[in-house]
Amino acid sequence: MEDNSKNRLEGAGILKKTCRVLYAVCVLLLLADGFIHKHTHISAEQWFGFHAFYGFAAAVVLVVLAARGLRVVLGRKEDYYD
Repeated sequence: MEDNSKNRLEGAGILKKTCRVLYAVCVLLLLADGFIHKHTHISAEQWFGFHAFYGFAAAVVLVVLAARGLRVVLGRKEDYYD
């Protein structure tokens, strides 16, 4: 029988290739930001890469807040399993 302990996707290197493609697309989209005419509502939106950095910061804040909220809801006392 085959040893299926190793993930087939990792063995083929597809995970590394997928990450590289994702990084390349992100860089291309960030570079394209310099060539796109924007109809902005606030002056900060005119900065190069504003939406990319704002989206990243928003995702980080949401993850941190969600983790704190879930910790309160799902947290147990240290002696819970005793």
